[in-house]
Amino acid sequence: MPFVRIDTLRAGPERLAALGRAVHDALEETIGIPPDDRFQVLTDHDGTCGTLRHDDYLGVHRDDGIAYIAITLRSGRTPAQKQALYRRIAELSHAYAGTEPRNVFVVLTENESADWSLGEGVAQYVESPRSRD
Repeated sequence: MPFVRIDTLRAGPERLAALGRAVHDALEETIGIPPDDRFQVLTDHDGTCGTLRHDDYLGVHRDDGIAYIAITLRSGRTPAQKQALYRRIAELSHAYAGTEPRNVFVVLTENESADWSLGEGVAQYVESPRSRD
């Protein structure tokens, strides 16, 4: 159950959609997310009312083609799985959207099952008292 937020600068709707597809495909391939488990917020900033800031931190030269990708999901993945995910997101972002891997900035935040409600005011991943009986 990942929740994905992607922010770009003047990417346009096609590139933004391609980035969303790249991230979802990478999540499916590397950590086994189901195909219909897609929850994304895709935002393209115009540079006037909203913009993105970046520098060359750790020697990576970024430019206005940057895509900030924030993924929240339940904990439990190994460092190797996370590294595979980051690599695949960069590969597919380049293939689908033309985004250079140096401009793919990913942050992963993990939480627990009780931290999710998928609707109806219910924490679907939490075992209900009735299911224990």
